[in-house]
Amino acid sequence: MALPVQPTPLQASTPLPAPAPAGETAAPEFNETTGFFRHLHTPRVAFGQDFTLKQVVFVLFFVFCLTPWASPPIALALGLLLAQTIGNPFTTQTKQATAKLLQFSVIGLGFGMNAHAAVQAGKEGIIFTVVSIFGTLLLGLVVGRWLGLGKHVVHLISCGTAICGGSAIAAIGPVLRAKDEEMSVALGTVFVLNAVALFAFPPIGHALAMTQNQFGLWCAIAIHDTSSVVGAAAAYGNQALEVATTVKLARALWIIPISIGTAMLFKQKGVKVKIPYFIFGFIAAMLVNTFIPAAKPLGPVMVNLAKIGLTVTLFFIGAGLSAKVVRSVGIKPYVLGILLWVVISTGSLYVILHTV
Repeated sequence: MALPVQPTPLQASTPLPAPAPAGETAAPEFNETTGFFRHLHTPRVAFGQDFTLKQVVFVLFFVFCLTPWASPPIALALGLLLAQTIGNPFTTQTKQATAKLLQFSVIGLGFGMNAHAAVQAGKEGIIFTVVSIFGTLLLGLVVGRWLGLGKHVVHLISCGTAICGGSAIAAIGPVLRAKDEEMSVALGTVFVLNAVALFAFPPIGHALAMTQNQFGLWCAIAIHDTSSVVGAAAAYGNQALEVATTVKLARALWIIPISIGTAMLFKQKGVKVKIPYFIFGFIAAMLVNTFIPAAKPLGPVMVNLAKIGLTVTLFFIGAGLSAKVVRSVGIKPYVLGILLWVVISTGSLYVILHTV
């Protein structure tokens, strides 16, 4: 019998603080004791090892995500399908692997980028970054008070929307000394919207005939998590991927000053600021690719491995978003998250289309 699910994150980069019980996520929509689902959960033995059919299904999906036929959106869709039906039988393992796998993938993408182009992309995105971050935080404060949400939840969702999704929430939460349920609500809200963005943004970009540069910049500003930013941009084109990754990682560095500002604003003493060190690995990889000719043959191999890693990361993320996770958040945090996301998405889209 599978155990009930606890909220499991969608981010890339960030596990929920509350561990899932006994390492297994159930799909609450089905009766596991009868019919087909009973067989999926019935333990079997082969070669001296215990396993269930739902573990076999998970492994088959995982192996498919390692192949060239899988793309980030397909991987996320497979994960979502698994979460809504038979559940994720390896919750503990996927939670532990997600953050490290995303960080490896981001660093690997650096081996396919040119430092000079990245600096130019960073210059273009700096004004958008500053205005959108502080505008989102201010709007979140106003809307959150109007909705009557707790100030910690409001600040976590606002920071997740403004900076880099689950990574920002994971960094800001300890500074706030936020409770587990506050972290879970914020992560659940941001991760659901991430999944929507990964599927919605590329068709919108094509419909508006956005250039690679425009689309990459829009992804970096308007999509929460690095995993979904990179996934959406990769589906649009290589130049969009380069712009989106560079601008998003520069944006993620704002975790540091925002964390310090949070500690001061909420009068928290003795807290540690979490620094996203993997960003410096990305920068180092990009510099190696740009200035060390002997490393050029390594670039395509690392980029290919990074893209596979990103695809698997999104599969793990999707496998954690069961219907119970979605329902557990409640309506008000979604209202706040959606309002902030709509404002930052449409506002940045209008500015980018008219200025870039």
